[in-house]
Order: sequence, then structure tokens, then C-alpha cells
Amino acid sequence: MDILQSMMILVLLVACSFFLSLSEIAIAGSRKLKLKLIAESGEERANKVIELQENSADFFASTQVGVNAVAILGGIVGESSLRPYFHNLATELYPGPWADTIGFSLSFLTVTSLFILFADLMPKRLAMIFPEKLAIKVINPITIFIKICRPLAWFINIIANSIFRIFKIDTKRDDSMTFDDISAIVNAGAQAGVLQKQEHHFIENVFELEERTVPSSMTARENIVYFTLNEPEQSIRQKLAEHPYSKFLVCSEHIDQVIGYVDAKDILVRILNNQSFTQLNESTIRNVLIIPDSLTLSELLDRFRSTKEKFAVVINEYALVVGVITLSDIMITVMGDWVTPMDEEKQIIKRDNHSWLIDGSTPIEDVKHALTIEEFPENENYETIAGFIMYRLRKIPRPADAVEYAGFKFEVVDIDHYKIDQLLVTQVLPNLEGESPAPQDD
Repeated sequence: MDILQSMMILVLLVACSFFLSLSEIAIAGSRKLKLKLIAESGEERANKVIELQENSADFFASTQVGVNAVAILGGIVGESSLRPYFHNLATELYPGPWADTIGFSLSFLTVTSLFILFADLMPKRLAMIFPEKLAIKVINPITIFIKICRPLAWFINIIANSIFRIFKIDTKRDDSMTFDDISAIVNAGAQAGVLQKQEHHFIENVFELEERTVPSSMTARENIVYFTLNEPEQSIRQKLAEHPYSKFLVCSEHIDQVIGYVDAKDILVRILNNQSFTQLNESTIRNVLIIPDSLTLSELLDRFRSTKEKFAVVINEYALVVGVITLSDIMITVMGDWVTPMDEEKQIIKRDNHSWLIDGSTPIEDVKHALTIEEFPENENYETIAGFIMYRLRKIPRPADAVEYAGFKFEVVDIDHYKIDQLLVTQVLPNLEGESPAPQDD
């Protein structure tokens, strides 16, 4: 066999190895979700790729048999055909005892380099760049190859499966989608510019409904505007004028004796029709949804959907009212500035690039987004940034009390009846190299 025939066989073997390596990485690296989308567009070969992924034992055994067999055969053919030429070249340059060894080494390096470059590195890199596209193109020929190699692949799989059983390794592919997977996809989309910052924030908030509890979005007890059964008409008119809410809680004598709620529209219709009302009655008071403060926002959405209500009273384990929440509150939590009224007082005000004024009642999740903090420690013990400060201080805070965490200093600037009203958050900048830290007061 002359050199031309040997080189043709070697090129053919490299091409076969190229095809097998490319098929292996492309099919293994194809994303099932993207393949399903391609299949829905009418590409039947995408379904074949998915089926092969789910039953991949014969596929991997066949490709490994092919790749290794081709590599061994390529070494034999390449070494036997190239070695004499490299030996003659080495003899002309170095007519010594090591000429035969040099010729063998050069032929070995040449063949090995060809297979590494054209049968391993290049096909695998291409398959990683276009996995789904290439998997669809190679699925039909690789299926034929698997059928040819099936007897040998069957024998190899018996041995491999026996070893897996000994070590109790589950070989079934898990294609389930987790929250972390979706979050990673969304983050990648945001970094690539596919998603705008506001859209990214919106999607994150939707997933957080499973984790955020009702107190993080409700109107707190001290901010609830309510009517009593015997409240004078003038007082009701004044509250309607000062607080343009759509719904008002109705209580017997105090806030913990909830009877129901009234829709401001019902009262305003009577006022517009010049109808007087001396007290609230059954015709205007509606039944109110009572929920525990342990519910998540996702669970509350289910309650609203099943009861057709949009307003709920939140109580704690002692049956005391801790707040009220509406469907609009949940939507504001999810969509943020997209639905928040422009004239509503903001809970987080950015003063400059390194400092913020934050209302003490701001939910901890909103603070995380604003300051880009991954997580607050032991956050199951509090709902708001004020709760975080009290939890870390382990005392009732006073003005100028501060907590440092994650590169930020949280300083109490305003207290209202033991309640943290406002915080100044400052980013703690690292000292410049060579600069000594500022002295601390004793």
C-alpha cells in the first residue's frame, strides 16, 4: 500500500472520528426545552434526538466503540505508512542509532496531532456552539450506526450497568426544571440583553411570590383606616376625603373586632344622591376574607381566586389584626414601578451612588433588590428592614444605632414610638491601598 492510499485511509478515519465526536457532544449537549420548541415547529428529527437522549445507553456505547476503534486503526495505519518516510528523513539529518526512534516519534506525533485537532478538538467545539442544530443534522446517520454496533454495545452495556448497580448509581437522565434553572436562564437573558432590567426584575418578583409572606406586602395595622359601627356621618365623610381608598374596614368598637368592610363606591353613591346615612348597616357592610399572617403571596392569590375577593384582613396567632392586603398590593409587589402611583411616597430613596434613605417598613426583599444583596441572614425571623435591624441589635433601637452587613452600614436616623421610621444606608467603601483605617472613638 503506497503513501497515497495510506493517507486517503487516514483522512477517512479522521473524518469518521470527527463525525462520531461531533454527534456525541451535540446530542448530549442539546437542551430538551429547545428541542421541543423545534419539534413543535414541524421538525420531526428533533423528537428523535429527544428519544435518543432518554435512551442513551446504546448511543454512548456505540460512539465510544467507534471512536476508540477508529483511533486505534488510525494509529496503526498512520504509523506503518508514515514511519518509513520520517525514518529516511531522520537518517539524512542524523545518521545515528536514534534515527529509528526519531522516525517513530515523528510519525506518532503527526497522527496523534491529526486526531486531536480534527477528530476531537474541532468537532467538540463546534458541537458546543450549535448543539441542537447539529444534533438534528446527524440524528439519522448516527441512528444507523447505532443499529450496526448494537450487538457489541449491548454486551458493553451489560458490564457497565452491572458496575453502576454495584455502586448504586442511578443512570436515568433527570430533565426536570427547577427554580434555580429558570433563574439562571433569566439571569443569562438579562446579561445578554434579551431582557431589559425592569423585565428581569418583574420575572424575579413573580417567582418570589412563593417565598414572600403576606406581611411583606400588606398595609400594617397602624396605617389602617377603618370605620366603627356607630361612627358619625361627618367622620366617615372626612375619612373618605382624606384617604381615597376603595375599601374600608368596619369594626365594632376597635380594630380587633372586625365585622366586614365597605366599598367606598357604595357610600359615595349615596352621598352623590344626597342620601343621608346615620350609621353603617347590613346593606353596605360586606363579608371580609380573614387570613393568617403565615400565608405566602402565592397562597393568597389562590384564596382571592377561589373566593372572588380582592380584599383581606391579616391576623396573627393571637387573633389580632396585623394588617390588610388587597390584590393591588400583590400586583404592586410583582410589577413595582410599573403600577405604583407616581405620587406615592417611595420607601427607598437613592441619595447618591453610595447612600439610600429607606423606610423602616420596607420589605426585606425590596431592600435586597435595591442594594443588590444576595441574602440577609436568618431572614425567616423578620419581614422588614426594621425587623432586620432589631434582630441584629437584639434591643429596641435608638437614633444613631447602626448595623454593618454585606458592605453596607444601616444607621437608624428616626424613631417614632419605638418604631424604626427611617434608616440611612451607606455603602462601606474599602480603604485605599496604603491608607490606614480611620480612628474609632472609644
